[in-house]
Amino acid sequence: MTQIAPEMWAKLPADATQAPPPPPAPTYGQEVRRRLLANKPAMASIVFIVALVIAAFFGPALSPHTYFRQDLKLSNIPPVFETYAVTSSTGETTRFFLNASNFNLYEVDSEGHVLSLVRGERRDMIKKSQAFEFGDTTVTLDYSSLPPRLLLADGSELRPSGWSWNRTYIFGTDQLGRDILVRQLYGAQISLTVAFVATLVNFFVGVFYGGIAGYMGGKVDAVMMRFVEIISTIPLTLYVVLLMVVFDSGLLSIIIAIGSVFWVDMARIVRGQILSLKSQDYVAAARTMGASPARILTRHLLPNSIGPIIVTLTMLIPSAIFIESFMSFIGLGVTPPLASWGSLTSEAVETLRAYPHQLFFPAAAISLTMFAFNFLGDGLRDALDPRLRG
Repeated sequence: MTQIAPEMWAKLPADATQAPPPPPAPTYGQEVRRRLLANKPAMASIVFIVALVIAAFFGPALSPHTYFRQDLKLSNIPPVFETYAVTSSTGETTRFFLNASNFNLYEVDSEGHVLSLVRGERRDMIKKSQAFEFGDTTVTLDYSSLPPRLLLADGSELRPSGWSWNRTYIFGTDQLGRDILVRQLYGAQISLTVAFVATLVNFFVGVFYGGIAGYMGGKVDAVMMRFVEIISTIPLTLYVVLLMVVFDSGLLSIIIAIGSVFWVDMARIVRGQILSLKSQDYVAAARTMGASPARILTRHLLPNSIGPIIVTLTMLIPSAIFIESFMSFIGLGVTPPLASWGSLTSEAVETLRAYPHQLFFPAAAISLTMFAFNFLGDGLRDALDPRLRG
């Protein structure tokens, strides 16, 4: 066997004999944040919800229009239109667009701002035409056939000069000449207020009601859950209609209706969570150490159920928004001149064929908001699931 000379041995440094310490394990909160940030639909939903809240509560104050001011001369103006240009002999150019749904002409500037309704001569109901004077130039609106045509004095047809976005009313106006964008933002206030109230009621009533029922068990649980079942048997629509008879239609009635019955699903979920957690060893240890039932419930059981609670709250918010919109759609919601997404949709259905843009914006707002909260709820459910750690 080959011998190794002693001088060939070298002593290792003191710190080299120890392995480098492993990196600290991420905490539960860090894991939740990492998984949530990696979920692109959930993050996009958060950005959308934050932008919606800011626009709903601060947007109307920044707009020159109000949700209730009417101008019948500027009713049913679309958000996008084809512009026409007429130049008189003096070189003055007038720009306008034709609203083919009501046969009105509106003067606009080069940037797309709506200036005023163009007044013409009396309509010839027999020939189905109307003449308009632009300086020394006469333009005749012929609506004997659809689509209507604009004719010059020599009989030639006036061609549009291009499309323009409505810079005065970005979303257009409704049948009473009110700005749809401001009414849309005001409707978001109504829907978000209802969602906020539903969230508070679910948290403070549903969580503690279900927590007490699950922790106490026995006869107390039986009596409390029978009360929940009685409330659940009454259809929400019927319950709201009955409340409307007592309190009249309005936002307060919807809030009372949703706040009165919307917490039962949360109570059932929390009760099930508490029933599965109260038999754990740490609960028995806390009880042995003399902790009161209130302390065990608030310091041990409910914090360990916070994941399902948050997910359920997020999932119930779009349901509350849809219920408010549906009630306003059938006439049991907010009363004019207040606006909500449901009332805007109800008003737009009457003129769907002529002005489809009036239905598109509130319907899109309801759909996008419900999608956003559902995606956020799915993301929170995946992020808060402890089984996904690692």
